[in-house]
Amino acid sequence: MIEADVIHHLRAHLETQFPKACAHCHRTFAHLHDYLLHTKHLGPVMPYDVEAGDWRPTNPLGIMTYANCECGNTLVLSSKGMPLPLLWQLLLWARIETLKRGITATALLTELRERMSREILSKHHPHSAAPAAPPLKIEKPEPAP
Repeated sequence: MIEADVIHHLRAHLETQFPKACAHCHRTFAHLHDYLLHTKHLGPVMPYDVEAGDWRPTNPLGIMTYANCECGNTLVLSSKGMPLPLLWQLLLWARIETLKRGITATALLTELRERMSREILSKHHPHSAAPAAPPLKIEKPEPAP
């Protein structure tokens, strides 16, 4: 598995958590792009099982990333519901990468979150409004001499 595969699987899982509503202001985020556009990451990604020393959890605590809604309420996206074989594959990749890079799992996953966020936000999303086209200038043809 390469980093692009990891990001693909993480993004696909996160997309299943939408639509998502803020419990405080009731704003609904239709999709991940909308969520990233209107929230602000809060702290690092937290791989709770790994922090507890478990790289192959059978009853996972999960991986969670927190963000603040524009109203200030804290929202969470998590690995909850991810099939265990996929979670284990992703955690194995993360374990190998942390050793290669000499960083913590928290730092690695936070880097992935930032990269994924940049990629998603840099592309025009099909559900967002397209930029308005400039008005057409219609010129009347001049009469022939």
